[in-house]
Formats: sequence, C-alpha cells, structure tokens
Amino acid sequence: MTPHTLSRKAAIWLAATLMMFYGAMSMASSLRLADPSELVGHWQLQQEARPGTACTLDLLQNAALGAGADCLSQWVGEAVVGWFPEPDGIAITGREGSKVIFFSRQQEGVYEARLKADELIVLQRAAN
Repeated sequence: MTPHTLSRKAAIWLAATLMMFYGAMSMASSLRLADPSELVGHWQLQQEARPGTACTLDLLQNAALGAGADCLSQWVGEAVVGWFPEPDGIAITGREGSKVIFFSRQQEGVYEARLKADELIVLQRAAN
C-alpha cells in the first residue's frame, strides 16, 4: 500500500465518524423538552379499540394528575398519580414516582401510548 492510499482511507473514516457524530448531535438537539406549563390543562384519553370509551385527564401544575386519573389507572392496571415532560413525550408516574406509562408525541397536542395488551391509547389536548 502506498502512503496516499492510507491517507485516503483515514480521510474516509474521519469523514464518516464526523458525519455520525454531528448527525447524532443534531438529532438530540432537535428534541425540545416542553415546559410543564405548556402541558398543564385538560386532556382527552381515548382507547382506539374501544371508541365509545373516553376519559378526561387533567395534568396539574404541581406535576400531579387530577380528574381522570382513576380512569387511566383502570386502563393501565395500577395507580397513576403524577406526570412529567420528556423530550419526546409525557411520562405518567405511579405512587413511587416510577414511570408507569409513556405517551409518545405524535404531533402538537396528540400523544400515544400502548398498554401491556398492545392496545393503543390516544391522549389529545381537549378543545376549550
């Protein structure tokens, strides 16, 4: 091998490494953590498999769940009491503060989660 071939391979590896590094950095920076005050309010819960079944869920300013927590608790199979934003969605927590279910952001004001039975739940900002 000639020195020119080695430097060419090194340049290709360096370029590929830099592309991966900067690609990962730009993807990570594209996820913006929502301010909790943006998510506080009334939300509508709907099970896709049961169109007639819907609940209202209140996300409170103090990171607690208000009205509708009992309904979601029944669907999830354990008590849910709190919530917090994540860069790609909303986490719902149980009594010990651990994440019970995660709602992934689909678009502005619309989030989805799957139950253990693979049933889809849609969380959507309630119309004022």
